[in-house]
Amino acid sequence: METIILFAPLVGALLCGFGWRVFGEAAACWIATGLLFLSAILSWIVFITFDGTTEQIQILRFIESGSLSTDWSIRLDRLTAIMLIVITTVSSLVHLYSFGYMDHDPQWKEGESYKPRFFAYLSFFTFAMLMLVTADNLVQMFFGWEGVGVASYLLIGFYYRKPSANAAAIKAFVVNRVGDFGFALGIFALFFLTDSIRFDDIFAAAPELAQTQLTFLWSEWNAANLVAFLLFIGAMGKSAQLILHTWLPDAMEGPTPVSALIHAATMVTAGVFLVCRMSPLMEFAPEAMAFVTMLGAATAFFAATVGLVQTDIKRVIAYSTCSQLGYMFVAAGVGVYSVAMFHLFTHAFFKAMLFLGAGSVIHAMHHEQDMMNYGGLRKKIPYTFWAMMIGTLAITGVGIPLTGWIGFAGFASKDAVIESAFASGNGFAFWALVIAALFTSFYSWRLMFLTFYGTPRGDKHTHEHAHESPMVMLIPLGVLSLGAIFAGAIWYSSFFGKTNEVISFFGGQYEAPADELKDAVAERSPKASELKYVMESAPGEAGIYIAPENTILHEAHYVPTWVKLSPFVAMLIGFVVAFWFYIKNPALPGRLAENQRPLYLFLKNKWYFDELYDFIFVQPAMWIGKKLWKRGDGDVIDGTINGVSMGFVPFITRLAGRAQSGYIFTYAFAMVIGIAVLITWMTLSGGAN
Repeated sequence: METIILFAPLVGALLCGFGWRVFGEAAACWIATGLLFLSAILSWIVFITFDGTTEQIQILRFIESGSLSTDWSIRLDRLTAIMLIVITTVSSLVHLYSFGYMDHDPQWKEGESYKPRFFAYLSFFTFAMLMLVTADNLVQMFFGWEGVGVASYLLIGFYYRKPSANAAAIKAFVVNRVGDFGFALGIFALFFLTDSIRFDDIFAAAPELAQTQLTFLWSEWNAANLVAFLLFIGAMGKSAQLILHTWLPDAMEGPTPVSALIHAATMVTAGVFLVCRMSPLMEFAPEAMAFVTMLGAATAFFAATVGLVQTDIKRVIAYSTCSQLGYMFVAAGVGVYSVAMFHLFTHAFFKAMLFLGAGSVIHAMHHEQDMMNYGGLRKKIPYTFWAMMIGTLAITGVGIPLTGWIGFAGFASKDAVIESAFASGNGFAFWALVIAALFTSFYSWRLMFLTFYGTPRGDKHTHEHAHESPMVMLIPLGVLSLGAIFAGAIWYSSFFGKTNEVISFFGGQYEAPADELKDAVAERSPKASELKYVMESAPGEAGIYIAPENTILHEAHYVPTWVKLSPFVAMLIGFVVAFWFYIKNPALPGRLAENQRPLYLFLKNKWYFDELYDFIFVQPAMWIGKKLWKRGDGDVIDGTINGVSMGFVPFITRLAGRAQSGYIFTYAFAMVIGIAVLITWMTLSGGAN
């Protein structure tokens, strides 16, 4: 069953991409979609029936070189099972949605066959992502990691006639190569230290790595911290964290289904999955994980501030994705990997729905993406409106305070992240996430009010012809809305329940803690003094590893009441301010932007990261390139070749031409001289021997 889940999308990609001339366009696309739904159904069966025990399913021998021996195997544990349903569910629904969205796409001429290629790219991406999450070793994971990078490049640049789409695809590819270089260094370091790239061997060696020193860049490093940091650099690129985040907003140049599949629910979560997969190593790298926490919090805050002023509907949701990924990394950074996966899980449903809902709005408005040209659409596209409303309620965290789980999906998972951040003692992370929650509420409701409320703005003809999307686009929205409503409540205890429940869900064993640990917890947090369970399983035996001294999951349930209420209060403030700005007094945002012009431009231009990188990296690289082109290639290489061909060669030719006199005695004299030289050389060389 697991093998079918993995290879069905690959078969679909091959049949659709190369067999559409045989089957026909429509049939080929339906074959790819049907195989994705098969994978999704089987994935849910695996997830529901799986008992959490780690299994390895060998497919074939992969790479043999010296001491490097790798299999292509499926590692099936709870982490894998979670990612399987996330990837295949969202991908199958995006395939179905694409039948409506990509129909009569204005980017293509009449008669062009672009749909089979698009569906083949989607299926190939899904296969690469499944290869990544089912990997049993780092080499196999790296193949999947690079495979999703290639698929992302192809899908972002799918509209190849648009220069902006081509530029965005190249930017995404280049920025991710920076992160992937760090990931590759981490793999090399682990192979150097453990002589293996198998997860079981690496996890078993993790305690020893924590005691090992390694020389890198002329300095001494703790091996566990260094390797964890290098692996996280790869995660930074793939998951668009601060510094390597600049590619994600530009990636919105691709078709909207691409944004929903790759840049909301699946590929960008690969970095979070990597950190959680490597939790047995990360638990022994406290300095590296502190960096993960701080960068995740900074990313959540940064992206939320930029989302406040964006007007492109897809870019608002893109920065929202970047911000929510920061939440996930904070949870992983403080050691609550189950909560990181919880938010990844719930986020996949409501963010995919928001992107697909935005695509439905764009489809209704004849591919207009500027929210300043929307307004009053809730009666024109009511089903899309309610889908977007559910997604907004989920991402802003609407629920009943202090219950923990009674609310929309984002209420349960986001609150769990914030409470875990406070329990860790990291004040910066906690307050950054609370403020980001306020900003998230503001820009999410701003999107709703600008799009669906007020009076129509922009082209009158476009508004008059706005219409609801076809049923093939609305069905995926309805399915995803179920996850956005119920996913948090149903699986709350599995991801953020009591310690023993979470450990059991992820396939681990638990035991009673040592008295010293219970005393330490009681001293830090008197309310959390009743610590009953810690993980007994060795690193790598369960889907995640929680070191016995890591009690954040337990302590997060006993944070002060004001901490538990803070995200709800932040959500309310964001909603009230957005309602005041865009419903009660719509002229106020414009006046505020004029009064605070420098701040507005700072946020509008995304903190000037692109301009800064252009100044530091792009312009110097172009200057060096021009110098090498003009001076190196033009003057040196071309000059040398031209000089030889136009100067030296004609000179030698003229000299040689003088020897061609046409007289026999001249040639006879040359032959005599040649024979004399040959005899002299042979005599001298023979005498020397």
